[in-house]
Amino acid sequence: MSDKFQPKYIKTHETGALKEKISRAYSLMESCRLCGRNCNIDRLKGEPGFCKIGKEPYISSSGPHHGEESPLVGRFGSGTIFLTGCNLGCIFCQNYDISILGEGSKYTIQKLALKILYIQSLGCHNINFVTPTHQMPMILSAVDIAIEGGLNVPVIWNCGGYESIEALEILDGVVDIYMPDFKYWDDTPARKYSNTPDYPEVARNALKEMHRQVGDLVVDDRGIAQRGILVRHLVLPGGLSGTKDFVKWLAREISPDTYINIMSQYHPCFKAHDYPEIDRRITGDEYREARMWAVNEGLRLDK
Repeated sequence: MSDKFQPKYIKTHETGALKEKISRAYSLMESCRLCGRNCNIDRLKGEPGFCKIGKEPYISSSGPHHGEESPLVGRFGSGTIFLTGCNLGCIFCQNYDISILGEGSKYTIQKLALKILYIQSLGCHNINFVTPTHQMPMILSAVDIAIEGGLNVPVIWNCGGYESIEALEILDGVVDIYMPDFKYWDDTPARKYSNTPDYPEVARNALKEMHRQVGDLVVDDRGIAQRGILVRHLVLPGGLSGTKDFVKWLAREISPDTYINIMSQYHPCFKAHDYPEIDRRITGDEYREARMWAVNEGLRLDK
């Protein structure tokens, strides 16, 4: 692999900085500040925070995934590892059995490292940690071990956008590709559907920090992403996600070359049926309008 596309974590590991980052990450769990919720409980002593995950990794499933964005999938798929639990708890979550009900199995750090290397051995183009924020220290520990075993593909941080800057700064030099969701432009739906009234501000600050670290999405000569930021934005019924304002901000405050996936797959799940305004799928017109706003801002759209 050329130095041009060498994963960032290799140099960080070789200099010894990764072990320092792991120590800092675990220290955030002592009065947990790994995400925007700032639960301030000692997860290392077993105190349960919003995510309900302790100090051991919990994994729901893993393997090649061919349904991700095209620059991640290539021929052999994105190597996804779905982590149990979540720091958001959206009432319309389509994976609520994993994120809220806690479906998954306890792993050791060593077992997670072996899982990472196994996924790489299948030919996957990256290691894609899905909903990783609340398990960051354990993930970094496993990555450190996996590097010794030959890990050499990009690491993706596939998160909900509700990230603490303190935690993101630890990830600088480890994560190659950030793939955050941006769910809400306004605080009213953020409070109502995810109990996160400060989500818009926290997520905007997080996206700025992610872009500072990795820049716009860069692909190799195969069209496979090697570094950068890829933003996901789920269109909600009735304009509740604030797409028009968000894409304008993204193009003007982050970069007009930002790669974005305007997602159409919203459908009522979990507790969404209790809220009439979101108890329906989005219309074709709502989706086309959302994409048009992104196109008008010059953003790079996923097909």
